[in-house]
Amino acid sequence: MTQPLFQEASANAVSVDHILYLLLGISGAILLLVVLLILVFAIRYRRGSRAPRGELPAYYSRDIEIGWTSATVFVAIFIFWWGVTRPFASQMETGSPLEIHIYAKQWMWKAEHPNGAREINTLHIPDDTPVRLVMTSQDVIHSFFVPAFRIKQDVLPDRYTQLEFRAVRPGSFRLFCAEYCGTEHSNMIGEIAVMTPGDYERWRDAQPHSDSIAAEGEALFHALGCSGCHDPNSSVHAPDLRGVFGHPVPLQDGRTVMADEAYLRDSILLPQKDVAAGYAPIMPSFSNIVDDSQITRLIAYIRSLAEQGKEAP
Repeated sequence: MTQPLFQEASANAVSVDHILYLLLGISGAILLLVVLLILVFAIRYRRGSRAPRGELPAYYSRDIEIGWTSATVFVAIFIFWWGVTRPFASQMETGSPLEIHIYAKQWMWKAEHPNGAREINTLHIPDDTPVRLVMTSQDVIHSFFVPAFRIKQDVLPDRYTQLEFRAVRPGSFRLFCAEYCGTEHSNMIGEIAVMTPGDYERWRDAQPHSDSIAAEGEALFHALGCSGCHDPNSSVHAPDLRGVFGHPVPLQDGRTVMADEAYLRDSILLPQKDVAAGYAPIMPSFSNIVDDSQITRLIAYIRSLAEQGKEAP
């Protein structure tokens, strides 16, 4: 049974709600003050009243101006600070989060788990476990929105966006696309099934799946001939991919970029964009050869080289 949308079902939901209550309280107080002043002036200076209507005294108080301006600036800075830091404080989890890949497409959500298990319009996750979604769109802009988790993240074509959260309440929760993406936008809905860690493991193992994403990426790495150039013993002078993920990469133009998912994707599809320092721009583009799913597998394999200390073939 799907849970109500307003439930606080993630670790950062309470913080988001507190920010909302604060904004509503401040807005309500300002509204009440304005309404009261309108009523006071409307009654005191109504037609026929004996209120003095002569010229107002010509005075100017710099202290008053500085006071209300400073107070307004302080409140604005405080709201900005709280709004930026509080929702993400609960996401500072220890250990590696469970990474799941999300592909948005008119009009469905496709999910792929680390062991290769796949599902459409449903995402099973364990509760009280950090989850990291790596998302991309296969056509237009979508937006991954789970009201009960108080999370929303745009999903863009030709780019990776990430979203981290920790569900704290088992149950079934609605998933929506919050960005108009075409005629069937309103039907692009799904479900987040939060399970106990034990139930999640049993569900995951029972699903039909192939090799892990990294293992499939390794096979694709060989099939596309990537190992012929990126092997340390290759005669072609190409970067060694062992340990490159998550580390800074100096470029020919003097810049330094972080080797994350976006950089690796660009290196596969647009190899002339950011050429590593000390290497010739000879790598061909694979833009018409691999799709988003294959790119995800290649990146997962390259990432595994860094995480597991595995030697490239």
